[in-house]
Order: sequence, then structure tokens, then C-alpha cells
Amino acid sequence: MSIEVRVGSILRKKLNNAKSVEAQGNNVRQVLEDLERSYPGFKSQIVTETGEIHHFINIFLNDEDIRFLDGLDTKVKDDNIITILPAVAGGNK
Repeated sequence: MSIEVRVGSILRKKLNNAKSVEAQGNNVRQVLEDLERSYPGFKSQIVTETGEIHHFINIFLNDEDIRFLDGLDTKVKDDNIITILPAVAGGNK
């Protein structure tokens, strides 16, 4: 199953500066594990040592936040798009 994974600019350096990559898996967790095999160190930027999504990371499956679905166990299908974005904060008032 081929899934497109898109990442925000801050995470691109972990994927050799690619805006998107292809990965395999039946759920989001498996896709992240597949990416870790190709890009060692990527998964630790997304998931804690205890297996939870970092608080400052947002993951969307086809524009739906996986926190409101089944989290990392959210099922994926061919041609789905996973978008991984770090939270953005700050600015001037």
C-alpha cells in the first residue's frame, strides 16, 4: 500500500529536504515505521519514546486530524495522504 507523506519545512531536513515521500503501511504507525527504515531518526521527531504523538506535532490523514480518529492506529488506504506538521506559535501583538 503506497501512501504519500507530506511534511512541513522544519521536518524536511530529516527526509533529505523532500516535501513529500512515499511509504508503506496499513495504518499511520506502520507508515511511520516504514519511514524510519528509510530515514533513520525521523520517527523520534514525531513520536515519543512511549509511542505517543509529540504534543507539538499534528498529523492529518486526508485533512482529518488523526487525534480525532484512531490516532496512530488510524487505517490508511492506497492514495491516502498523510500530512505531518509541527505546531506553529508565536508572533507579535
